[in-house]
Amino acid sequence: MLELELAFSSFIIGLSGAMMPGPLLTYVINGSLQKGFIAGPLIITGHAILELILVILLLSGMSRLFASPLFAAVIGIVGGLVLILMAADMINSALKKKISFEKALNKKADGEEKLRGLIIPGALVSIANPYWTIWWATIGMTYLANASQHGNTAAASFFMGHISADFAWYALIAFFISKGRKFLNDNLYRKLIIIFSLLLIYFGASFLIDSIQYFS
Repeated sequence: MLELELAFSSFIIGLSGAMMPGPLLTYVINGSLQKGFIAGPLIITGHAILELILVILLLSGMSRLFASPLFAAVIGIVGGLVLILMAADMINSALKKKISFEKALNKKADGEEKLRGLIIPGALVSIANPYWTIWWATIGMTYLANASQHGNTAAASFFMGHISADFAWYALIAFFISKGRKFLNDNLYRKLIIIFSLLLIYFGASFLIDSIQYFS
């Protein structure tokens, strides 16, 4: 009964966080435009693997590191640069017409290419967000500490409830975006890529500015 309560409450808390706009949402939308519905679950798989590693580290006694303002600042600077570079590459590809929506629809990429192309970036986009680190250093760590007092099963229930919220929300987003792809052409597609890339640059610049202030 306790495990179900933990799973449900962590699902609700996780859903409230997942629904907030951020670089992960932007990347899921962009991935869904390019590769369809499968992009959402695959990107969140990368996110889930990263969070599982983080939970293991926190339970292993590394909570002080993740709660450190210096650590968050360093993550913010590195992550901000990563987001900006990723976005710049996307804009460059769109402007030079290296990406084609119509070709992407007709191309049958093999499963290994899809996994390599979406799961790893899903983890990178997540770790590039310093607010993700802050959330886990505060809300997530507190909740995890409470759950772990009741054993590993309770801690696992917390994680499953939390990550289920991410999968549910982003799969829903990917579904609606992929269904709308039939209304797109190459010109509109490239414009959307540029718009979402600019949003990633905004997030990256915000992370950089906030993090650099720590050292000033």
